Amino acid sequence: MAHRTYPRAVQLADVLEVIADAIPDEMGLITNEVAYTYAQLDERATRLANHLTSLGIRRGEHVGIHAQNCHEWVESFYACCKIGAVPVNVNYRYVEAELRYLYDNADCVAVIVAPEYVAAVNDVRDALPALRHLVVMGDEYEAALAAASPDRDFPGRSGDDMYILYTGGTTGMPKGVMWRHENVILGAMNSARANRPIERVEQLGEEAAAAPFRARLMSIGPMMHGGGQWIMGNAITSGGAFVLYTKRRFDPLDVWQLVADAKVNSVSTIGDAMARPMAESLLVEPRPVFDLSMLFAIGNGGAPLSSGVREQIRAALPNVAILDSFGASETGAAGARPDDGTSMSSPRFVTGPDTTVLDENGRRCAVGEVGKLARSGNIPIGYYKDPEKTAATFPTYDGQRWVIPGDFACIEADGSISLLGRGSVCINSGGEKIYPEEVEAALKQHPSVFDAVVVGTPNVRWGEQVTALVQLRPGSTASLEELVAHVRTLVADYKTPKVVFEVPEVVRTPVGKADYKWAKEEALRLIG
Repeated sequence: MAHRTYPRAVQLADVLEVIADAIPDEMGLITNEVAYTYAQLDERATRLANHLTSLGIRRGEHVGIHAQNCHEWVESFYACCKIGAVPVNVNYRYVEAELRYLYDNADCVAVIVAPEYVAAVNDVRDALPALRHLVVMGDEYEAALAAASPDRDFPGRSGDDMYILYTGGTTGMPKGVMWRHENVILGAMNSARANRPIERVEQLGEEAAAAPFRARLMSIGPMMHGGGQWIMGNAITSGGAFVLYTKRRFDPLDVWQLVADAKVNSVSTIGDAMARPMAESLLVEPRPVFDLSMLFAIGNGGAPLSSGVREQIRAALPNVAILDSFGASETGAAGARPDDGTSMSSPRFVTGPDTTVLDENGRRCAVGEVGKLARSGNIPIGYYKDPEKTAATFPTYDGQRWVIPGDFACIEADGSISLLGRGSVCINSGGEKIYPEEVEAALKQHPSVFDAVVVGTPNVRWGEQVTALVQLRPGSTASLEELVAHVRTLVADYKTPKVVFEVPEVVRTPVGKADYKWAKEEALRLIG
């Protein structure tokens, strides 16, 4: 393999290449199916990059990745970055109208697609004249790699190269968040290095070669979500191994088997939807036997962990730390907090100096004053093809550019920041603002409640009332009065649910977040 030399930058492909050159024989990617060293991962991404070039895909063009978790997803991502193309994450659960919108809005000229989604792409392709190529994972993909050059000759890359992350948010069609490579590396993929500066990209290879220990970081969530991509980025930036759960069905025992087999040090969950079954699978009798001796931490982000699930994790894994993190597609990794057993009504994080809470005029809020979370520094450029939303979400105050994605928050006396929820799902009852996440966390502390989601529904007197959809544990019962009395011990009276419905299942998004659109429709249907 010819490794030609050219100036490197703080760019995602350059990061992979300097790590691969520094520690070629160390593990880079481990899934349920494959285990690749850095040299193997880099060569596969290089061959795919050369294949994409042979198809005529050029710098700056957009390439969709349309698949569930698989090693090809990782290879495709870095192959695009190698040639300066822009990988676009495609939600594999999207139906025809959503796919047509995404592919058109993203200006994709090609898509690397799993076989099971080829028909879905072809169904919308007639409306997408710019979509020139389909590269199908499987035999066609492997044949393309085998025929392509392993030569790594991709000059012209820059820290200004574009990274776009499509995010559905809570309302509307997905939006493409545009980052410079250098900003997303420093702002979202540098936590494993304690956010230390990167003076030059070669520094990462030098650190990796000298490191006495290489962390193995595992993601369970889908790679189409920023959280999975950022865990991958953190693993590679720090010279560790990225471990990816690739089974089609979430099975906690399969997750723990991969944790044991891959000697994972940190496994990342997305709220109770993942963490609860994982903890409970270790608490049954007879207890399953896994060698989890290398597991040091459970990381959680994307959705909060309830107190009850935290207690289950502590019981199942008493020597494993719980690390909460906060981030959004627009903010990057904005805060973290090691769990110390303290009960909180709202998620609370320790943030860096570039993150604070601002009022509507851009003034820093006082302690206890509710405003909106804001981050400066290494933040995105804006939304792709949406200057209006960009101007609203990325304002400038006194010459300082901020991202304010919409999370209500307040600064605590110790300097940490409590998150109160998104304004788009905030409930206004009699002039009082109520954040659903706070009420949901209280409900889920009841021993009979497996899951819960809270929305506002119309009320003649108060405008909106707090309405809860609750999924009880199998065999458990709990009355409305009992649940309301329980919640009242944890939050103010005006925040307690006025209506509670038991549902067979609380529907969540593929990344474990509450599906508030479904919850609102279901609550209105049940109210009649």
